[in-house]
Amino acid sequence: MFSSVSSSLLWRGLLAVAIGVVSVAWPNVTVGAIVILFAVYAFVAGAAAAARAFAGRSAGPVVGYLLLALLDVVAGIAALAWPGITALVLTIWIAAWAFVSGVIEVAMAFRHGEHAGERAMWALTGLVSIALGIVLAIRPDIGAVSLATVFGLFSIVYGISTLVLSAQLRQPGSAPQQLADPVS
Repeated sequence: MFSSVSSSLLWRGLLAVAIGVVSVAWPNVTVGAIVILFAVYAFVAGAAAAARAFAGRSAGPVVGYLLLALLDVVAGIAALAWPGITALVLTIWIAAWAFVSGVIEVAMAFRHGEHAGERAMWALTGLVSIALGIVLAIRPDIGAVSLATVFGLFSIVYGISTLVLSAQLRQPGSAPQQLADPVS
């Protein structure tokens, strides 16, 4: 299914658009799902850390891994017990992620050898990401429901730009295709 970069980008773009549509249509469900997914992740990470504690031959790292496991389980319980605070913290984390990834995407727009359309696509995607990060950092209290809606719109724009890049990769001789297959 992911035999080529263009196929991978195609599926990634389709998934981003689908997630975006669901987030815009049902923001409350999206926020609840994000908090629950975080809690599940914390519980799984805790179980993995506990398993690693007893997987080694020496007793040295046992205490450290057990403390990590305990911390992960406490984080999962806290996420389920206080979903509002969890949503606020995740909002701030997403703001940082969006800002940093946006800066990187804008920087990629100015790489040597990019065509104007490719630069515009990288710059547009990066600027949307930076804007999302700034808005969420300035007003994390706008609510997780608003975040779900904004995240949905961001996902739709990001997904469409990824689909465009996937289509460009399928064109022989295009710059993105040459970057993906430098051997030919």
